[in-house]
Formats: sequence, C-alpha cells, structure tokens
Amino acid sequence: MAFIEQPKPLGRQQSGFKDAPAGPSAADALNRASGEALTGDRSMLGTDTAKVSLGMPSFDLPGASSGAESRTDFRWPMSSDVCKHCTHAACLDVCPTGSLFRTEFGTVVVQEDICNGCGYCVAACPFGVIDRRVGDKVTKHEGLAQKCTLCYDRLEVGKTPACPTESIQFGDVEELRQRAERRRHSLHATGVSQARLYGADPDDGVGGAGAMFLLLDQPEVHGRPPDPVVTTRDLLDMWKKAALAAATLAAGLIASFLGARP
Repeated sequence: MAFIEQPKPLGRQQSGFKDAPAGPSAADALNRASGEALTGDRSMLGTDTAKVSLGMPSFDLPGASSGAESRTDFRWPMSSDVCKHCTHAACLDVCPTGSLFRTEFGTVVVQEDICNGCGYCVAACPFGVIDRRVGDKVTKHEGLAQKCTLCYDRLEVGKTPACPTESIQFGDVEELRQRAERRRHSLHATGVSQARLYGADPDDGVGGAGAMFLLLDQPEVHGRPPDPVVTTRDLLDMWKKAALAAATLAAGLIASFLGARP
C-alpha cells in the first residue's frame, strides 16, 4: 500500500489544510538542538560540525514549517499493489509446476512448497504484482514466488479477508461491481468526475479482475496499466507459427538430403 500525494483538491471537497495555522516542524527543532550542542568547527575526530539538515520527518501538518501562506490543498489517494486475481490469469498459463492455482473462491494462490522459483509468473503478470523472495534463506524460501492470496487461509474457514477498516470488501463479484458502481456515481455527484472503476469490465484484456478498485485518477497515476492484456493471449498462435516454421525447416532438410543423393 502506498500514498500518492497530489497538489489538488478532491472535487468540491476541502482538504482542510489550506490557510491552517503553521508551527515549527520536528526537523527544525532537531536541527536547532544539534546546532546548539556544537561548540567548535571540528569534532574530536576531525569531522565538520556545521549544522546540517538531516531530513528528519516532521510531526506537524504537511507544510507547517513553510508557513500557512505557502500551503495549498492536496489529496492522498491510496495505491494498492495487490494481486488482481484475473479471470484470464497468465501466471497460471506459464507456471510449469502447478504451484499457482485457482481456488474455489476464484482467487489465484501460490503454493510455496511446489514453487521452483523459475520466475515465469513474474514476467507473465501484466500488473507486476508477483515478486520473488530475496534474502529468505533461513526458511528456504529464497527466490520463491509470492503475492497476495486474498487471505485464502481465512476464506477456507469462512472468514473474510483481514481488513480493520473494511475497505477490502469480499463477496460475489457481480454484487461487488454493482456496489462499486453506486459508489462511483456518489463520488461524481460530489464533484469527483475523474473517479473510475478499474478491473470491473469483464470485456477488458484480462476478462475482468476478481479484485476491482475505485480510482480517483488515471490508472497510470496509481501505477497500473490503462489497458491490461493477458500476456499469454497470443501464446497458442505463437506455438502454431513455431511448429509451422519447424515443419518447414524439417521439410527443407529432408528435401535437401534426398536431392543430394546420387
């Protein structure tokens, strides 16, 4: 999960930060304290003791250190980089061990005890959400594929995905699409005309996603492809062309061999 800061208001809503009282930031306080503690130009080790900004984060409102006159409204849309659980999932097509499988809930899950770490699924995912573990040699999972499972262990026992705010809603896909559409219309009514549903179209390049998102800007702003396409879409056609090329080559070799005989 990541936050995308944008210097613009959300429709007709007000962020509440513009012209708000400003106060000193924690970075300024720390820099002042460190500056007061320095009494010479050089430390005992010979390093420069001039006061410098360490880039420490502020504990006050954004823009507090620069003053209210320079503060503008902004918004923080969330960007969730989780598995989309595609209807046509390319990762399932390329997995040579069957480690990736579709569950009874329609989600896509990785079985780490079967994964051989080949990485084919990483390259096949059009959203780039599958990764390989790095530096996990203790549990012997080094290099194995990993991604969101939509809390499959909870679903198996009748629970919903773990989300304390219920921003992740689980249920029938069609019902969720209708619910998301109503939410999109309500945002449009408040002036957020750029609000859109992502992954809700069953006719898109991946056949619709099992996990859809309500975005407040263009998909690219949230780090998502605008027109996702299953990467194995042309795989069958490619194999046919490769087979035809191989057959043509074999026929040519046979003809050349027969023609060379006395």
